[in-house]
Amino acid sequence: MIIQANQNHLKYISLITLTLQNAILGLSMRYGRTRSGDMFLSSTAVVMSEFVKLLTCLVLVFHEEGQDVNRFVTALHTTIIKNPVDTFKICVPSLVYIIQNNLLYLSASHLDAATYQVTYQLKILTTAMFAVTILKKKLLQQQWGALVFLVAGVVLVQLADSGTATVNSNDFPEQNRLLGFGAALGACVLSGFAGIYFEKMLKGADISVWMRNVQLSLLSLPFGLITCFSNDFRSIQRNGFFIGYDLFVIYLVVLQAGGGLIVAMVVKYADNILKGFATSLAIIISCVASMYFFNFNLTLQFAFGAMLVIVSIFLYGYEPRKTKPVEDKPEADQFLPKV
Repeated sequence: MIIQANQNHLKYISLITLTLQNAILGLSMRYGRTRSGDMFLSSTAVVMSEFVKLLTCLVLVFHEEGQDVNRFVTALHTTIIKNPVDTFKICVPSLVYIIQNNLLYLSASHLDAATYQVTYQLKILTTAMFAVTILKKKLLQQQWGALVFLVAGVVLVQLADSGTATVNSNDFPEQNRLLGFGAALGACVLSGFAGIYFEKMLKGADISVWMRNVQLSLLSLPFGLITCFSNDFRSIQRNGFFIGYDLFVIYLVVLQAGGGLIVAMVVKYADNILKGFATSLAIIISCVASMYFFNFNLTLQFAFGAMLVIVSIFLYGYEPRKTKPVEDKPEADQFLPKV
């Protein structure tokens, strides 16, 4: 009974954590890209998030190795230096995640938080497609139906967004919704590919998820710095690497870095139904918060599209229970007590 109660508590904690992470990150990114004052460079924020993630994962690996410095150093040397081929393979998702995170900031700059939150659920579609092509997974009929609902819902949201579901252009910088949608779509494709690629690597080697994240972040930093200086060299040279940074930007960097790690820790306690609830609540929270803080006008078409997306999330995550086949036995034997 005590174990069951603890598991139930962990499930509810997972639900709350996943909901807040999904909703608050999107809202915070939107606010960070539309507030007044000096604008921070998104490319530098991505680099700093990877740096924070690297430090966090190093601490977790150190804890995994029994807090023994020699074992810790040996584990890092063995995993990263002695296996150059394996480390080289990690370069692929490292580069992909850097590009994806920069695209998310670009999308948040041009889409309101509600539209961004709904549109980014297309990562379910791209992940499913890559799972079928790379991992050779087979989707159930209701999952294919869920993907159709998902696409239809996002299309309705985008059409509504291009019409009356708009933000006040006097309060925020000029918006390019087509650019924002393109950035979100690109991030969804990269998210699906990187997620499936990373899953395949986790299954193909006896390396902990935290050590894999150390590899990812360690290799992502050079790619991130290259992105910084190739896209924003003049701005960095003129204003410095940390232009526009304040307590809110530091919070945003930590939130983006820690969000994925927190989800990785709690997701094993949350089944697909709870994950569906979390994502759905995050969409609703984003819509309500956008109306109050970002002058977002909710239309019936937008609401219907968002509802289709929410239904698709539950439908895709639904796993029908497998009934055990009844063995062919004489009727009298079926009622005998089991020993």
